[in-house]
Amino acid sequence: MTELRLGKLPDRTPVKITITVSPDLNQALREYAAIYRATYGEAESVADLIPFMLGAFLESDRGFAKARKAVSLDAPIETARHRRARRSPSEPPSTTSQEE
Repeated sequence: MTELRLGKLPDRTPVKITITVSPDLNQALREYAAIYRATYGEAESVADLIPFMLGAFLESDRGFAKARKAVSLDAPIETARHRRARRSPSEPPSTTSQEE
């Protein structure tokens, strides 16, 4: 089998999640959408903005990033196996550093 530098792409099928929010949060989300429209000149629904808001929140949460790295949730098992298979025979196994 040919070895490519890029591994198999992960599943990108959207997943629908339904949530209930407080009236105050709903109002804040609507205000955010209005400010977004005023800032960028394009109207986006709250439902379209929320996934990007959550993504930005998770990317900025340093504690989450550190904990995620510690438990290796960010690397699917297939990717870890693929990395081990690609390691050259002279390359020592990688070790996880706990010094962060």
